[in-house]
Amino acid sequence: MSRLIIKGGLYFDGVHSPREGLALVIEGEKFERVIPATALPTETDARVIDASGCTVLPGLIDCHVHITSSGAADSSQERHDPDALLALRAAKNARIILNSGFTTVRNMGSRNQIDLSVKQAIDQGYILGPRVITSGMCITMTGGHGWMGGRQVDGVDEARKGTREQLRAGAEIIKIMATGGVMTPGVEPGSAQLTVEEMQAAVEEAHKAGRKTASHAQGTTGIKNAILAGIDSIEHGIFLDDEAIQLMLEHDVALVPTLVAPYHIVKGGIEAGIPAYAVDKANQVFEAHKQSFKKALQAGVTIAFGTDCGTPLNTPGRNALEFELMVEAGMTPLQALTAATSTAAKVCDRPEMGSLAAGKLADVTIVQGNVFDDVRLLQDQNNISYVIKGGAVVVKR
Repeated sequence: MSRLIIKGGLYFDGVHSPREGLALVIEGEKFERVIPATALPTETDARVIDASGCTVLPGLIDCHVHITSSGAADSSQERHDPDALLALRAAKNARIILNSGFTTVRNMGSRNQIDLSVKQAIDQGYILGPRVITSGMCITMTGGHGWMGGRQVDGVDEARKGTREQLRAGAEIIKIMATGGVMTPGVEPGSAQLTVEEMQAAVEEAHKAGRKTASHAQGTTGIKNAILAGIDSIEHGIFLDDEAIQLMLEHDVALVPTLVAPYHIVKGGIEAGIPAYAVDKANQVFEAHKQSFKKALQAGVTIAFGTDCGTPLNTPGRNALEFELMVEAGMTPLQALTAATSTAAKVCDRPEMGSLAAGKLADVTIVQGNVFDDVRLLQDQNNISYVIKGGAVVVKR
């Protein structure tokens, strides 16, 4: 087994405030121990990485991506692309996302369960990419948000069967559409879609199989419906009211806000080539989204990092902009980075990752400079000195 030592720098274990003067010892694919740098032997046959002047982080986790999407201003053409082209695009995106310091992503829906094949290709070493937590096809009502690539269902029995189909294919999480959204023509973000009973059936099947569930949920009624159905995380949560927040706290439901998704649409606008219907809807939700995030943060809702990477101008590799937006909306850099490490691991049901601790998977991102002074450092891939996945150096600059 290969041994790797990372010494020096500012060390953030994913849980506690950052510290200095430590060394990480990696044996094989896991962390063996964390020790004072002064305790390292003067001679060793291990490979040593000197992280002086850098921040040493757990491998970053993005809880909401669309790995088959390019982030083009107008993705309407991609809806007609053949599956093989989507898979090749996903392979390219996977490498870009890994290069930017994210060692794990949770893919939130793909046509024809392409994400499962992409995951297999990465795991079997055909392509380089982050660990992919797969969802297969999203569960949506006929004509509902994401219907073009989702499993359309109507009624409890179909919702149950559609979920079982994703589980049979190997999905590791079930994504359920509780409301309309910005990117589907003809549906409204605030509208409730799948019923509580339909979502309950999907959640029940997922939980029986030991899988978590996540719900695209933007409108207030749909958010509450999803929580009452037993969902594990609310994705976006644009129109949260006090009752919805209280329900999230009572039911231990996490929020994955993806602030960056409407940000890019509003900033780019129709001038960037984004369809007018998407720009209009993004403008309607933009301020409410930020306010909902602030209310959830102040109330103590569990918040995990996610970007909705793949939506217009939200291109792979730009994931770290979400950190800046989270901090602007009220988080400290420590809270934002915790959201992308230990909290994200918890929300993704991956206790073996998300922190720099003995026995955990040795996923590490080393960034030049102090990211706690400026989280924007993570946005420049040239600042990502090393990315280590399972004890292996996969990026070195």
